[in-house]
Parts: sequence; structure tokens; C-alpha cells
Amino acid sequence: MSVTILGIESSCDDTSAAVIRDGILLSNVIASQSVHEEYGGVVPELASRAHQQNIVPVVDTALRRAGIGKHDLSAIAFTRGPGLLGSLLVGTSFAKGMSLGLRVPIIDVNHLHGHVLSHFVRRQPDDEVPAYPFLCLLVSGGNSQLILVRNYNDMKVIGRTIDDAAGEAFDKCAKVMGLPYPGGPHIDRLALQGDPKKFRFAKPRIDGLDYSFSGLKTSFLYTLRDAARLNHDFIEENKADLAASLQATIIDILLDKLKKAVDMTGVTTVAIGGGVSANSGVRAAVADFCDKRGINAFIPERAFTTDNAAMVAIAGYYKYLDKQFCSYSETPYARVTV
Repeated sequence: MSVTILGIESSCDDTSAAVIRDGILLSNVIASQSVHEEYGGVVPELASRAHQQNIVPVVDTALRRAGIGKHDLSAIAFTRGPGLLGSLLVGTSFAKGMSLGLRVPIIDVNHLHGHVLSHFVRRQPDDEVPAYPFLCLLVSGGNSQLILVRNYNDMKVIGRTIDDAAGEAFDKCAKVMGLPYPGGPHIDRLALQGDPKKFRFAKPRIDGLDYSFSGLKTSFLYTLRDAARLNHDFIEENKADLAASLQATIIDILLDKLKKAVDMTGVTTVAIGGGVSANSGVRAAVADFCDKRGINAFIPERAFTTDNAAMVAIAGYYKYLDKQFCSYSETPYARVTV
């Protein structure tokens, strides 16, 4: 008998619903929120209101694109955390209500687990997926982690940021440069036109496998401040080179720890996930590193790098097979580690 999972993602500012049947993706619908652009960042109250407006049409569209009816669902998986509590409450409440109405179980999903397991979303039955154990570099706006993945329910964080995440560094530096929010994609676009060696920014000296990006961010800001005192047009004249140098520095920081983690664990497979894994420079650098080391690289489709319900549905699918269901008394959580 087929197992059909509806996944619901509402952890931040994207409302998403996806349908997976027997591990194969049937639909993945995402409604993004442009309302935050004028504020230069996500406004939690506005995000939760937008989720309330979007969730019904998004779920309806996901079911229609999958070619199924709501009574065909085996279970409903939802992001329980971490994320913005107001946003999570919308998805959690909707999942509970729909579950009660259809008399099907609900499955809570850790948002970070979802990013790791996005590599197991298949469009065709013979699509390749990572073999356990593997190392996942999870990089996003709020997280920078190195995770040793032994199984879908056995993950160990072996390195994490001690301050800012890589995505924060991209977005905050982009904001100072006058680029729109979110800044990461604009940095990526400009970096293709610039000289990555034009500027030098500080790199952290953190023991072990932990990351730090606050010093890089500060170094970047001081460079702009000091140069702007001499030339008010400095940023505009050097945008591409600043972006290229910033991106190259972040990639160096990420790859330095990744290389150490591979040597320490001896894994033969590396995957990346999270919003920053959409960055063309990061993708190319990880692929090149794995190629030179002779290890397998799993670079996700860009559709699966940002917050999406396909990753929630696949995580829910594996938990369904093990009958790991959620009670209706469970509530969302804002923070957690893998």
C-alpha cells in the first residue's frame, strides 16, 4: 500500500506544501513573502500574518498538482521548529486541524533535519541518494553546522558557528553595500563580475570544527567605513570586487573546516544544504574539493536549498515508516540543535 505524505513548512517567511508518495516527489509549492524587502529583514508579525493568508491556497495547490485528494493522505508532516514561533504556530495549527478532520496521524519534523534529508527527495525511483554515513555542511541565514549523518534519525553536530552564521554575514554585509534583501543572491551575482583577490578580510582562528563569522563581518564593515571617508563613491565603484572578495573569504572559512571534518571522520560522501548552498561559489568549491579528494559530492537542486516542504515531507516519510507520530499536545519550538 502506498504511503502519501503532505509536508507543511512555515518556519520563517516561506509558506510551502509538498506531497511525496513512496519517497517520490509529486509536488512542491512555495509562496514567498515580498513584504519584508522594504524592511531589510524578516518581520515576524508580518510573516505569521502572511502564512495565515497563504497556507490554505498553497496546500490546495500542492494537492491538485500532485493529482491526489486530501483523503489519499497517509499522514501530515509539519515543521515544528526551530524557527519563528508565530510562523511555526500557523503551520502546526493547520496540520493538527487537517489531521483531526481527515483522521490521519501528524509527524513533527526538525527544520534542520529537513535540510539534511533534502538529498533524499527523489523525482524518479532511480535517483541517487547519499549512502550513510556522510558529512553534511549545513549553511543558512541562521545556521552554519557540520553534521555527521549516520542515519535519518542519527545525526551528530561536530561543528557549529559560535556567533553569526554564513548567511548572516552575506546579508548584513550586503545591506551595508546598499543591496536589497535578501542580500546573498545579490552578492553571488556581483561576485561573478569581480576580483576575489582585490580585498582581504579577517579570517577567524577558532579551534576544532566550529565556525565564526562575526570577525569577518566587522572587518568588512571597517574596510567600507575607512575607504568611504576618503571616497564617498567607494562602495558603488567597487561593488563587484567587494562582493567577490567577501564571497571568497566565506568560502575559504567554510572549506577549511570541511576539509578538517573529512580528515577527522574519514567519510567518503559530502553533502551541502541550507540557503547558502544555493550560492554558486559555494557549490563549485565543494564540488571541486570532493573531486580532488575522490569522494562523492551531493549538491542539492536550488529548489531544495531554501525553506521548502519537500524536505519536510521526506523527513516525515521516513518517520512514518518507523511509526514515529506526534501527539496533538506538542508545541512549536524556536531554537534547537540537530
